[in-house]
Amino acid sequence: MSPAELLKFFSFFLWKNVPQGAATTCYVALHPRLNGVTGKYFADCNEMKPSSYARNESLARELWEFSNKLINSVSVP
Repeated sequence: MSPAELLKFFSFFLWKNVPQGAATTCYVALHPRLNGVTGKYFADCNEMKPSSYARNESLARELWEFSNKLINSVSVP
């Protein structure tokens, strides 16, 4: 058994299967109670408060600027 297979065997209970992984996305996209809800963060079908990093406007601006520079540095043939 390879190290990767061994790791997968002993950590399988930490992973989600495909339906579990898609559940929150489907819930947010399809549940009538969430019609018109935007800009919220959901995890495991529950609205959650984003981390302090996600709420940091300075970091968001820095990421935006970095992303723009990265995209603009690629030349399209």
